[in-house]
Formats: sequence, C-alpha cells, structure tokens
Amino acid sequence: MGDLLFPDNFLFGASTSAHQTEGNNLNSDWWDFELAEGTPVFEPSGDACDSYHRYPEDIGLVADFGLNAYRFSIEWARIEPSEGRFSNAELAHYRRMLEACRARGLTPVVTFHHFTLPRWLDQQGGFLSPKFAELFERYCDRAARALGDLIGWACTINEPEGAGDAGWVVGIHPPGIKGDHDSMWRVVNNVMDAHKRGAAAIRRHTDAPVGVTLAFQDMQYEDGAVPGHTPWEDNARVSEMFLEASADDEFVGLQTYTRLRFGPEGERGPGLKSDKKNGLVETPMTTMVGWEFYPQALAGTIRRTAKLSAGKPILLTENGIGTMEDEKRIAFIDHALRTVHECLAEGFDIRGYMYWTLLDNFEWSGGFEPKFGLVAVDRTTFERKPKPSAYWYGNVARSKALPAGAVQWPPVPVPSAAPAT
Repeated sequence: MGDLLFPDNFLFGASTSAHQTEGNNLNSDWWDFELAEGTPVFEPSGDACDSYHRYPEDIGLVADFGLNAYRFSIEWARIEPSEGRFSNAELAHYRRMLEACRARGLTPVVTFHHFTLPRWLDQQGGFLSPKFAELFERYCDRAARALGDLIGWACTINEPEGAGDAGWVVGIHPPGIKGDHDSMWRVVNNVMDAHKRGAAAIRRHTDAPVGVTLAFQDMQYEDGAVPGHTPWEDNARVSEMFLEASADDEFVGLQTYTRLRFGPEGERGPGLKSDKKNGLVETPMTTMVGWEFYPQALAGTIRRTAKLSAGKPILLTENGIGTMEDEKRIAFIDHALRTVHECLAEGFDIRGYMYWTLLDNFEWSGGFEPKFGLVAVDRTTFERKPKPSAYWYGNVARSKALPAGAVQWPPVPVPSAAPAT
C-alpha cells in the first residue's frame, strides 16, 4: 500500500484563540470571572502565552513546521473597549497579524468571537442582552471593514451552541450560573440571531467564505439506548439548530474531540465501553476528564454534519488531544487524519484540518493544566519549545501525505532478543 494523499489545496493548520494565548485581556468578562471569589476557574489566565506581543514568532513557527494555515481570533474587548468606541490601534494590530500570515504563505482563518465579551457588554447582560445581536453585527461590520481584504476564511462565533449551557446551566463560563434552562434558551436565540447578522456584516467587506464553528462529539447509541436530555445531548441538538440557521453560509466549521456512548441505562461512565464478553472495560483516556482517546470520532461527526447541512463544505476548525505524552499526540493526529482521508475518499467535501492547538495555553476553567499544544511554553520566560508532534504533523502537511502504516498507540512493544544458547 502507498501513502495516503490529500488534495493539493487541502489546508493543514493549527488553531488558537486570543484570550487563551494573548495574555492580560483586562477588559473582558473572563478576566473578571477568573478572579471572582468562588470561581470554578482553576487559575487565572494572566500573561497567558504573551502572544499579543509574540505573534510574529508564533506565526513563524506555524510556517516553519510546514503548515499552510493559521486559525486565530480577534478580541472584541480590545477592539471595542467601551460601547461604540472602536480602537484603530487594536484593529491595526490584528491587521499586522494577517499581514504576517500572508507574508509566510499561511491562509488566515479568523474567528470574530471566541467565548469572551467586553466588560461593558457583560454589564448589560452579556449574551442575554436584548441588544446582543445588534451589537455583534456592528462589531463584525467594523472589524471586517478594517481586515476583510486579508482574511482567508471567516468564522463568526466559536461553538455558539455552548454559550448558554456553559454559562447558565453548567456554570463553568461567565456568569457562572447553574440550572437556569430558561436563560440558556434565551441565549441560544440571541446568539443564533447574532450569527446571522454578523455573517451578513462580514460578507459586506470580504470575499472570504463565512461560516460558524460548531462542536459535535460522536454520539454513539448502543442497542436499546434511548436518546435523552443529558447536557451533551442537549448541546448536540442546539448545534443542529445552528446548522439549520446557517443555511446561507459558505461552509461549516466542525470541532470534534471524542465520542460519547449511550447504553440502555443511559450515558456510559467516563472511559468505559461495553464488551459482550467482559462487560464494561476501560478505554484509553486523555487528561480531559471523561474524554476518551478516540480520534476516529471525526468519521461520525463529518458524516452527520454533511447530512444535516446538505453537503456544505466542511472545515475542521478544531481537533486535538490533551496529553502529557507527545507520542500519544502523534498517534492521535495520525488516526484523526486517516479518518479524514477515509471521509474524503467517500466523497465528503472537507477543505482542511486545524489541530487544536498550537501552544500549551489557558484552557478556560481548566487553567493551564491540559496540554493540547504542539509547542510547550515556559510560563515564566514564554520560551517556545516545539514538541516532536509539531515536526511530525508539519512533515505530513508538507508532503500532503500520510505514510501507509499507522502510528500505533499504545506503542507496539519490541520483542526482546532471544537469549543466546
């Protein structure tokens, strides 16, 4: 068997977000949430990776590895620090980032909103504000007017399906409320309207394809399982609603990390799978609690997304693994890309794969503990230390080919030499 080849125009990239890497996003709702008494956030973001100042180095790493795309977000709290007052200096900063991508031959994939809100908007109710959609449209219009000619792909809102449940049901995002389902659904409606209006505003200033990025985990139901209303299942239903609402978009951004299994008794416990002979047995895990090592999850979510979107082009905007073992990361990316290749061979319109994430960064309520990055970052000096997975992935991107033999995890043990006789 020969190498597995990808299309010449396929995007191989890495993803980041502003708040998770830039540092000192002082004017945002998340900055206040991280420092609040009783916060569920493990540790504050602080300087993060200092990417606000070190973006040329980060963009250079992406290009030097051999990747051809970089996904990052622009920060609303910096661009509009007070209501109606936009910062030309901050817009110029993000324009320099786009120019740096273009100079290094990278296609910039720009997310206009990645979880954070300006403090002034948070004080008006945040996602619950009746003006949210209108304000988001104005922000998108202003930012796209300044940046649109350099954008390669435009994403309106990152994982909008989670805005309501994370903040008002589970309580791990601002405002940290639990169990308020009525507010969750009001947020869903506000954010859905914001996506439509924001996408239209962005299109006025760019020829780049515009879409939304949605998180789908591979939902697997065993015989006798009945779909229910777990938070994951409700989250998936909201993602499907956003797919319907994005019918006019040029693409769907798909984000997948693992699978979830459901049996007759409900959701399987973390890391457990059903085995007809041995009952429930352990499966390999990642450092994210309850997230199984299952890169093949992409197959199910690609097929599902393609069906629900009537074959709309798919850009895989996030996929990755939190692990301290970089060999495990290489195996994850290898198996994920093999799954993508299988789906391409089946005829699905997949335009690219963005690994999450470039840098070990601030993973929201998890703080800096989860290690998803291709590059380690010294928390004191901010020195970037590329991991072997960065070069492995870069070699695949340069050649646009996967070796015929898959990377094994756990590694296949090498038999010891027979003792001499």
